Amino acid sequence: MLKVKSRAGESVQQMIRRFKKLCEKEGLIRDMKRMAYYEKPSEKNRRRMRKAQRSVTLR
Repeated sequence: MLKVKSRAGESVQQMIRRFKKLCEKEGLIRDMKRMAYYEKPSEKNRRRMRKAQRSVTLR
């Protein structure tokens, strides 16, 4: 669970900006978008294989 504590003299907008950056860093938004729709198991496997292939070719 992500928590953001206010710093001295920090506005609400700055806290929200820090929270959004934390969510992005943790991959939370990406996971929420991916989980919003059903993905067939074959599509999951295909996506994982493409990701693995990309990581191999980048090395």
